[in-house]
Amino acid sequence: MPKLSPSTQAARRTHILDAAEICFARSGFHRTSIQDICKKAGVSAGALYVYFASKEALIAGIAERDRNKLADELAVLAGMPDLAAALARLGEHYAVEEPQHKRLLCVEIGLESTRNAAVGEIYRSVDRFVFESFVQLFERAAAEGRIRPALPPAELARIVCILGDGMFWRRAVDPDFDARSVIPAITAIVSGLLNVPAEAETRGAPGAKPVESHGANA
Repeated sequence: MPKLSPSTQAARRTHILDAAEICFARSGFHRTSIQDICKKAGVSAGALYVYFASKEALIAGIAERDRNKLADELAVLAGMPDLAAALARLGEHYAVEEPQHKRLLCVEIGLESTRNAAVGEIYRSVDRFVFESFVQLFERAAAEGRIRPALPPAELARIVCILGDGMFWRRAVDPDFDARSVIPAITAIVSGLLNVPAEAETRGAPGAKPVESHGANA
C-alpha cells in the first residue's frame, strides 16, 4: 500500500475528528462507538486506529485542534485597536456562527470530565489554556494603555470565561435561545469592566482619524 502524503494524512485526521465531533454531540460519549465514528467518517476501524487509539484520544485530538484555533484567533485579537469590539466578534463567532453540534459537544465533554479521569485531564487543560490566554491578553492591553480594567486581569478573565460558558450552555440546551440578541448587553458589561480610555476608543473607531500628539515633539 502506497504511503499517504503528509497533507493527505492531515486531511484524513481532520475528517475523522469532524465525524467524531458530530457522533459525540449526537449520541454522547458512551453511546458512541468507534464503529459509529468509522461509519460517519467513511473509514475502516484500522484506518481510524492509525490516528487515534481510543475515544479518549479522539477527545484529545478535538481539544488540541480547538486550542490551536483559539490561540490563532487570540493572537489576531490582541492587536486589534478596539478590544471590546474584537471580543464581541469572537463571542459571536463561537456562540452564534459555529454549528450547534459544537456547543452540544462542549456540554458532553464537560459532563464526561466529571466521571472519566482521562477526559477530565483534557478538559481542565483546555480550560486552563483559555483562562490563561485571556489573562495574558488583558495584561498586555493594560500595559499598552489600551484598557484600564476595573478588576485585576485574572478576575476579568474569569468573568469573561464564565459569560462564555453561560452562552455556550444556553445555546446547547435551549433551542429557542437567540444568542445574537444578548451579545450587545454582554459586550456592554465587558466594555465597562475593560474601561477603555477615550483616546483608545477614538483610535479604534471605524473611519476615525489618528489621535494627534500635542507633546513637545508634535
